Amino acid sequence: MSIVRFNAVRESLSRENFVINEKGSRSKKFGNHVFNEERMLQFLTKDALATVKDAIFSGAKIDRKIADQVAEGIKSWAITMGATHYTHWFQPLTGTTAEKHDAFFDVLSDGRALEKFGGGQLVQQEPDASSFPSGGIRNTFEARGYTAWDPTSAAFIYDKTLCIPTIFVSYTGEALDNKAPLLRALSAVDEAATAVAKYFDKNVTKVNATLGWEQEYFVIDKSLAYSRPDIVLTGRTLVGHHAAKGQQLDDHYFGVIPSRVLNFMKELEVECIKLGIPVKTRHNEVAPNQFELAPVFEEANLAVDHNLLLMDVMDKIADKHNLKVLFHEKPFAHINGSGKHNNWSLATDTGTNLLSPGSTPMKNLQFLTFFINTIKAVDTYEELLRSSIASASNDHRLGANEAPPAIFSIFIGTQLSSVLDELEGVSKGKLSPEEKTELKLNVVGKIPEILLDNTDRNRTSPFAFTGNKFEMRGVGSKTNCSKPMTVLNTIVAKQLIDFKKEVDELIDDKNLKKDEAVFNILREYIKTSKRIRFDGDGYSKEWEKEAKKRKLSNNKTTPEALKVLTSKQSLDLFKSMNVMSEVEVSARQEIELESYIMHVQIEGRVFNELVYSHIVPAALAYQNKLLKTVLGLKEIYGNNYKSMAAAQLTILEQIAEHINEIKTKTDTMTQARRDANNLKDLSKKAFAYCDSVKPFFDEIRYHSDKLEQLIENELWPLTKYRELLFTK
Repeated sequence: MSIVRFNAVRESLSRENFVINEKGSRSKKFGNHVFNEERMLQFLTKDALATVKDAIFSGAKIDRKIADQVAEGIKSWAITMGATHYTHWFQPLTGTTAEKHDAFFDVLSDGRALEKFGGGQLVQQEPDASSFPSGGIRNTFEARGYTAWDPTSAAFIYDKTLCIPTIFVSYTGEALDNKAPLLRALSAVDEAATAVAKYFDKNVTKVNATLGWEQEYFVIDKSLAYSRPDIVLTGRTLVGHHAAKGQQLDDHYFGVIPSRVLNFMKELEVECIKLGIPVKTRHNEVAPNQFELAPVFEEANLAVDHNLLLMDVMDKIADKHNLKVLFHEKPFAHINGSGKHNNWSLATDTGTNLLSPGSTPMKNLQFLTFFINTIKAVDTYEELLRSSIASASNDHRLGANEAPPAIFSIFIGTQLSSVLDELEGVSKGKLSPEEKTELKLNVVGKIPEILLDNTDRNRTSPFAFTGNKFEMRGVGSKTNCSKPMTVLNTIVAKQLIDFKKEVDELIDDKNLKKDEAVFNILREYIKTSKRIRFDGDGYSKEWEKEAKKRKLSNNKTTPEALKVLTSKQSLDLFKSMNVMSEVEVSARQEIELESYIMHVQIEGRVFNELVYSHIVPAALAYQNKLLKTVLGLKEIYGNNYKSMAAAQLTILEQIAEHINEIKTKTDTMTQARRDANNLKDLSKKAFAYCDSVKPFFDEIRYHSDKLEQLIENELWPLTKYRELLFTK
């Protein structure tokens, strides 16, 4: 290890780790920094409390007078908690969060100062919209954009600042963020699912989409992370030979958590509990220095907010422990990358999970209705769902024998497949008494027993049913869950609307009873969506061939995956569900393409820096060192020096070959990047970066990694994998 890297390690290890030592149980601390119902009861008037609850439950508007009362209550609570500033906390189309802090402070005309925060500041702010991506919705010189309070996600205090979750829209009303479309999608699935749930329970008045994300991430020493320009600028290692020991022994998964990381986790969990993030599970993941954190399920909008907040908190807490969290989907080659599994379900206000079988045939028919409609929705819109997880970083992970393939399929297990096969065989039209008995008792009635031993999951499946929920496994570790959740809830809402229309038509026109109509429609859906069901190995070449026969998409890259966004089917879907207009969808496609281009472009530029400022100089230095050795041997042994210096000469030739190759590949890549930059069409430019620039990355890396093996350790300028991945 070089002196620089040794000092970096020594500095990090000599720092005293912060150990959590706070008294009190988690349950008592949970949500202490959140303006939840308990705080509302303390700080709001009855009218204000009732209005806010109505807004949360039914989306009712809050008038300015009540907003002033709410603002006064929130301000009073925030100040008692030590808050000095407030901010509208929102999700611009950068993929992260944004905030602008203002003080609870104003100066009167007579020079006196007072704390000020009214309904106007609570409900709406006007941040500069020109510097956020808009995808052509607005011109750069048009700076006006608005953040508007989202009362369904509670305000919270973080680092002495009152944070108010908000949506972000343009002056003309288009969504400039990820939250607004998500809220619209959640409203659509609520309305559609409630209407269908009433077939089985008239008391249902609301259905919430729930989300339980599983956050995977890497933790490495901060000093070592900042010694690597590629990690600093791209979030991943662009070069680096794999360590002799990686994950092949399977000894890290569920192993003992390293003490430094455990101390980080302890403090992180305390902060999460204060912020109302219901973290529950922590463990080592498969790759060295890779970990996972998972919370209790929550309403989807709140779960998304909590995940974004968590990622910010993780960065800050890790920094205190001289650690660096890496959210990139593939920060290290040759070992597993990180995902963010999205576990999704639907729950009624009567306490029922609509994707969980019940104790009666009627409840199981309800389960089958939502289960089969979800399968049908994914089958119809599988390509659109794939687009929702597309990114330059996630392209490195999908299908790499550690994550689901780019082909979307659904795993439900052999037992449930048998149930669907039996339902498919039901005769069309009215059912005889015998058929009804057979269906309800022997097929539908036994589902809970079947699922007791059928909750395993297929790790290669992008969309797996796991007992009482669907797990969407392709979501990237740094992806905003809003994107896949917006698409998933929209397509399910559309499918449920179509289903109810078909069932009602059979009841009204064919004079069928409700159960018979439901069975008839489900039977057809089972037939027409059969292609999406697959329980085998998603990594196999055989499945790729089979998926092609089934006419399933296989969009392996982001430029390919994003094309579907502006298809007629996608535009009609979002418009009919009032989730996004054509302008909003097109804007997102443009932004995603631009993001892809910029990420690959930045990586290309970093490769230039690594090659010419780090790798080639180190190779030349070692080459010169070897040359001096060879010349010394020649001076001593004369013409017999070649036998004495055979090894040195071989290494010199190998180094020269790799230097030439790495320079040639880097220069060619740079020219390909310049050619791509000259393209005006955004889609063509993205494909040029994907097909003509990015392929050079692996070739440059190959020769760099060979040089790393050849060059003396003390001269190699970049921190190696064995140092990054095995710090304690």
